[in-house]
Amino acid sequence: MAKQRVPAIEGWFSMDEGRPALLGTRCSESGTYFFPPENAQSRVPGFAGSTLEEVRLSRTGTLWSYTNAAYQPPEPFVTTTEPFEPFCIAAVELAEEQMVVLGQVVAGIGVEDLEVGMEMELVLDTLYEDDDNAYVVWKWRPSGDHALTDQVRGDPR
Repeated sequence: MAKQRVPAIEGWFSMDEGRPALLGTRCSESGTYFFPPENAQSRVPGFAGSTLEEVRLSRTGTLWSYTNAAYQPPEPFVTTTEPFEPFCIAAVELAEEQMVVLGQVVAGIGVEDLEVGMEMELVLDTLYEDDDNAYVVWKWRPSGDHALTDQVRGDPR
């Protein structure tokens, strides 16, 4: 029986398999975006009384920076391979929101495949599994002219 796919972090991203999106908030008066979503009040100076609107953030952006996580992170990180396999982390700038969002890069993409300024897109991928569920998180992968074939990168969707 297939495991149920559930978000690893509730309320931070949509589970729309076709067009997943990060979920954020936007200060209604200043227009400032927040991710992860703010729940109490706007942190924008002078706008503490402003309302926060839930918004879907851009699915694509520009690779701002990246690194290789060559060491096993400490708990609560869940290792999915034994032995630990390094993975890439990308900082992607969302143009409309003018903010940078960190996330893992899909398996099969190494630092040698990445270049600052390349277009990236948001996808869903399994972070880890237990007996009942597959816990899903957002990840980044190259898009457009930089997209790799499904055979090379493994298609997480």
